[in-house]
Amino acid sequence: MTTLRNRFPASWTAGLVPSRTARRVIGVVAFAAATAFGARVAVMIPGTPVPFTFQPLFVLLAGAVLGARLGAASQAAYLAAGIAGLPVFVAGGGAAYLLGPTGGYLMAYPLAAFLAGSLAHGGLARALGGLLLGLATIYAGGLAWLAVVGDVNAAVALGLRPFVLMDLVKVAIVLAIVWRTGPRSRELFG
Repeated sequence: MTTLRNRFPASWTAGLVPSRTARRVIGVVAFAAATAFGARVAVMIPGTPVPFTFQPLFVLLAGAVLGARLGAASQAAYLAAGIAGLPVFVAGGGAAYLLGPTGGYLMAYPLAAFLAGSLAHGGLARALGGLLLGLATIYAGGLAWLAVVGDVNAAVALGLRPFVLMDLVKVAIVLAIVWRTGPRSRELFG
């Protein structure tokens, strides 16, 4: 694959292409910010305390693009920003937010990104499996917390059924992006 460094003399690109460490830091911060943006695009669904957001898309994309460790780091940074009080969650920020109905989903984000990233490269079936495993991890965290607050049947009715179709569409979007950009993302962040 031709890179920017290969197309132009090294003296031209030395200042244009950040170091590997800088690219990784930029990637982690960018995906933490993207997840925060995904929280701000929220639609409340009648009858459930869990809103529809684009956060799962960015969580899975973080893992798939950045890789397992950096993807998890981006989501840990997102959670740290929210716990510190920055308004990055759907309705604000602060540590107490994690005790609300969506706390389980949020706490599962680093593991979900890690799992999605660990299987993202190596073929279409493997990438799809990793993304579905990441999504299942988000659901497991969210449903476990909702079951603590209520019961299992209510958790499934309120925290899974209204969202599963649209979340599968998000998985398809991430899969298409990863399939198209996989080699380039490994080059940038690997």
